[in-house]
Amino acid sequence: MNVKTFTEDQFAARHIGPDETQTQDMLATIGVQSLDTLIAQTVPENIRLQTPLQLPEAMSEYRYLRHIREVADKNAVFATYIGMGYYDCIVPSVIQRNIFENPGWYTQYTPYQAEIAQGRLEALLNFQTMIIDLTKMDVANASLLDEGTAAAEAMQMMYGIVNKNAETRNKFFISEQCFPQTIDVLRSRASAHRFELILGNPETTQIDETFFGALLQYPDANGEVSDYRKFIEQTHRAGALVAVASDLLSLVLITPPGEFGADIVIGNSQRFGVPLGFGGPHAAFFATRNEFIRQMPGRIIGVSVDVHNNPALRMTLQTREQHIRREKATSNICTAQALLAIMAGMYAVYHGAVGLQRIATNVHLLAVLLEKKLQNLGYEQVNKIYFDTLKVKVSSIEKIKFIAEKKEINFRYFDDAFVGISLDETTQPEEVEKIISVFAEAQSKEFSANDVTEIDTVLPPQFARRSEFLTHPVFHSYHSETEMMRYIKKLENRDLSLTHSMIPLGSCTMKLNAATELLPITWKKFSKMHPFVPPYQAEGYFEIFRELEKSLCSITGLDACSLQPNSGAQGEYAGLMVIRAYHHDSNESFRNIALIPSSAHGTNPASAVMAGFKVVVIKCDELGNIDVQDLRIKAEENKDSLAALLVTYPSTHGVFEESIQEICSIIHRNGGQVYMDGANLNAQVGLTSPGRIGADVCHINLHKTFSIPHGGGGPGMGPICVAQHLAQYLPGHSVQRKGTEKSIPAVSSAPFGSASIVLISYAYIKMLGARGVTDATKYAILNANYLKAKLEPHFSILYKGKNGFCAHEFILDTREFKHSANIEAEDIAKRLMDYGFHAPTVSFPVAGT
Repeated sequence: MNVKTFTEDQFAARHIGPDETQTQDMLATIGVQSLDTLIAQTVPENIRLQTPLQLPEAMSEYRYLRHIREVADKNAVFATYIGMGYYDCIVPSVIQRNIFENPGWYTQYTPYQAEIAQGRLEALLNFQTMIIDLTKMDVANASLLDEGTAAAEAMQMMYGIVNKNAETRNKFFISEQCFPQTIDVLRSRASAHRFELILGNPETTQIDETFFGALLQYPDANGEVSDYRKFIEQTHRAGALVAVASDLLSLVLITPPGEFGADIVIGNSQRFGVPLGFGGPHAAFFATRNEFIRQMPGRIIGVSVDVHNNPALRMTLQTREQHIRREKATSNICTAQALLAIMAGMYAVYHGAVGLQRIATNVHLLAVLLEKKLQNLGYEQVNKIYFDTLKVKVSSIEKIKFIAEKKEINFRYFDDAFVGISLDETTQPEEVEKIISVFAEAQSKEFSANDVTEIDTVLPPQFARRSEFLTHPVFHSYHSETEMMRYIKKLENRDLSLTHSMIPLGSCTMKLNAATELLPITWKKFSKMHPFVPPYQAEGYFEIFRELEKSLCSITGLDACSLQPNSGAQGEYAGLMVIRAYHHDSNESFRNIALIPSSAHGTNPASAVMAGFKVVVIKCDELGNIDVQDLRIKAEENKDSLAALLVTYPSTHGVFEESIQEICSIIHRNGGQVYMDGANLNAQVGLTSPGRIGADVCHINLHKTFSIPHGGGGPGMGPICVAQHLAQYLPGHSVQRKGTEKSIPAVSSAPFGSASIVLISYAYIKMLGARGVTDATKYAILNANYLKAKLEPHFSILYKGKNGFCAHEFILDTREFKHSANIEAEDIAKRLMDYGFHAPTVSFPVAGT
């Protein structure tokens, strides 16, 4: 016996379901001799990899946990007061243990089937209610990806509303005191739509009839709380709309934007009990007025009634979903941040209005205490009105920084001799004294711990919040540990997750989310990291990023990787923006046509339009394959303006198309690039690759193919891999100064997107190794073909490969039952749920299947 093989392969044996006896039974049912025979009959020979993946050898779970602990120790967790939209917080243990670390919550899929999702729908409704109350807006959605992309969605929404009848306005004002990462993301989104961004001071800028909207920060990036009423009134008189990016905790104490005229309020709910995680995942919020509800991006949870007239919850306004609206969609949002929104909503349930007031007041008063102590040392603090952030003038930034980092403290350092200090929920009086010691040492002064005896709010009456919030009974009922635990469990029991049964959703690839993969994300040295700390403090994270990027490049057969996109749809968008930048840099900015097969995921055309392309649809043949002749004709007709083909492989119809390399060649001959949607990468890993097939860009759903939990509709993670000629255009980031001079602007707020959950995919690859990730692909194809063989006597299988096999998914055609028994696909789905099974995808990509 090979002892090394026995110990190192144990994770693969536990991760992949069927054992050897079951495998042989399944193969016999299918009618093939071996797993390799099935793969040979399914994956076209001309695209098969000839050598194994170049990945490190598999680790046992024990060895991996020892390894990742060593990597974590390379991160240095300082007391961090950088702020800029990210703040340390206290995750209530009852929420961490019963939601964040509970597979009954983190393994659920998006609640498209409301009957088996009433628990998380209520939890998301709590989040929406909390946002509505704190912002004083009419309606909120169930979360977006992060603050920067929420601002971009707001900009695009305002453009559509204001220019509804005539597209005459193209200017968008951004306060120069918005967070720099938000401005970065807005630049990215605006470039594809030729919006003219005007960066300036709200007090001096005149908004006229050429503007469609504006974005303000409240409190602003310096920490100052300003009165924006006059600016908003002037903007409204000019016929434009105003979005306000807000800090959620500050709205407990200061006047909410809905009370001074905001049309949209956005922000990040991270400080409501969600770990920093080096930038994510965190749930953004988006609230607006009732009159704009049909233009609002993302998902909305609504209250309805069931057949017995009892209250029931469901996702509402689903007609905006991309698979229906496609290139007419106003947003490409697919994955949001449901799990993190649920945590933030539960944080408000646990603390209630009184608890949040206590937390917010404590943070504010400690900031006041710090200001007074700094003034006693002779320092000037320039924010007249603030919530939690001071901006302090110093004689030497370098001196302050040296002393602070010696004491393991991080501040924000401005370019003009100012230091920013943002306090948070975790700050204690003794930590204020430690901050003071830095500034005292810089002046070689002694200080007294008792030099300030009385403090009071610095918020003038006109800025103080007077309206009530969190008045619903749910925010007054569960404040003890026992009550909260029972409430969380009650909602969990209303849902179906991977703890109950498989979730057979085709492309969505709901995998095991192994406990060992998940354990490290709650470790302090990963969870407590602010995304903008100096790089030397995050060496562990950077080691993981480098290794994961290298592994993903090996798996995709491509040359460079960006981990920044924080959802699959954002990966699509980022990949297309890279292609756009490449064409522009090649003096071919006229290339603006994207060819998209009719079978493509709905986010493909939506993302293409967001990236500034025009969509031309390619037909599919009766076997579900791309119609190569139609593709050839349309590629040649548009050869002078062809930018890209968006292709999913294997197809959404569950078939490995034999002509895929010819398809890629046709696009390249006509001047375009090939973007491959990575939704079905689960059927490629170790057997073929996008690079081998001929793709130039591929996005990767780490939350599917690489085992990150779906979390009831998010978090997601959608890195992109690109060929060498596109590498220099991968997204940069203004705060961390990543990228090249040709990089596209940031596509998410944090430099590495939802960095903390990258650990899960890193672990998946480390513990499976080349053989394990390849076997996972083989077994996905085996499982699908086994199910197909069992069901084929009873149902029509819509599409098959040339040898009669499917990829990792297949489509059951149930339309004949409409005529024979008046039963539709939805009826079958409902009956499966009655028996405790999660129904497969209904009516997509073909209606009635």
